[in-house]
Amino acid sequence: LKSNPSNNEEKEAQTQLTKSDELQRLHSQALSAYQQEDYETAISLLDEILAVCVWDAELRELRAECYIKEGEPSKAISDLKAAAKLKNDNTEAFYKISRIYYQLGDHELSLSEVRECLKLDQDHKQCFSLYKQVKKLNKQIESAEEFIREGRYEDAISKYDSVMKTEPEVTVYSTRAKERICHCLSKNQQATEAIKLCTEVLQLEPTNVNALKDRAEAYLLEDMYEE
Repeated sequence: LKSNPSNNEEKEAQTQLTKSDELQRLHSQALSAYQQEDYETAISLLDEILAVCVWDAELRELRAECYIKEGEPSKAISDLKAAAKLKNDNTEAFYKISRIYYQLGDHELSLSEVRECLKLDQDHKQCFSLYKQVKKLNKQIESAEEFIREGRYEDAISKYDSVMKTEPEVTVYSTRAKERICHCLSKNQQATEAIKLCTEVLQLEPTNVNALKDRAEAYLLEDMYEE
């Protein structure tokens, strides 16, 4: 404006300047809310800023952190994926996306994202450690499913027992393993054990259709038609 003043441009420039001051104020408030662990307010403020500053990777990463704290992992993934594209060599974003998928029980997508991290930095300690864990778990699950397709139910049960030992902390994997073991027991005519294990799964997930079907098959083997 100082080098080339004109009325139209001055009005536009003043509007933009006012807007940028407002965004800086919102940014300070968002950081303050985040530090005070008021993640809902921080998200609401970051929404306003990102409506204007669409390409700001750091703001997206901050909003992703808030979503994680608020228990909304799928929204966090969306922001982190944008941040991974917006910032070169963003290994941290790929690592976080991989970890979220892993916690959600999606080991295949977790493996895919952690590989992206290692493509950028093969010596990344956190990514390499996570990669080893997910790869091992992924291999065991694939192997167990292959045994089920081949009708080798004892082998599949043994493999799913290994899955539970490999990942004892994230409950989604142990629940899924028990569900599949129950399926194997039912197919293997081990009705009593199948009923017991399927019931355990259904106490955790009352609407688990696979466990309901497998328990029904086991009840049929025991002539328990009402059940």
